Amino acid sequence: MALLAPDIADSLSGLMAASARPGDAAKPRPVERWNPPYCGEIDMRIRSDGTWFYNGSPIGRAALVRLFASILRKDEERYVLVTPVEKVGITVEDVPFIATAMRLEGEAPHQALVFDTNVGDATRAGPEHPMRFEMGAHDGIKPYVHVRGGLWARLTRALSHDLIDIAVERQEGGEAVLGIASAGAFFPMCRASEMAGAGA
Repeated sequence: MALLAPDIADSLSGLMAASARPGDAAKPRPVERWNPPYCGEIDMRIRSDGTWFYNGSPIGRAALVRLFASILRKDEERYVLVTPVEKVGITVEDVPFIATAMRLEGEAPHQALVFDTNVGDATRAGPEHPMRFEMGAHDGIKPYVHVRGGLWARLTRALSHDLIDIAVERQEGGEAVLGIASAGAFFPMCRASEMAGAGA
């Protein structure tokens, strides 16, 4: 188990205090501009269902989770929480965020899908926020949407089914492909024959 150094504990205590200030927890910080020293790993984990844990216990305060999410960054080798003076590593089992709601904005052919995450982000899928898809061994297609920086959100299973229902078919490379159209971009999901074979 990773040990929490006293100075890191003090920093986290400061963040907890900051989370109590109105409006302080929701806005992402400019973490891409911060380059503090790496101070080691702490015992914080984001499970694949989007639950944040610290020292083995779930973090129950939504405002605190949002505050931590606002200073989260994906470096090449690890996920880190970043402040102007230090950064610490944490463990992420899959991706840090979960997309919990989806809505359509605008009208075809310019309509866009907007996803709300469990930490308060609203992400408009498109060229700047692409989608990607993975095929799970037992749970079918797993859709993801880019949120910010190197951070992604995975759609809930219910949203995944809703997304498949609005998939469109296009020809790519001489074969029929199912995918998602949003904000002028098309994100291939799978070959149409694969979905037909799955009974969809």
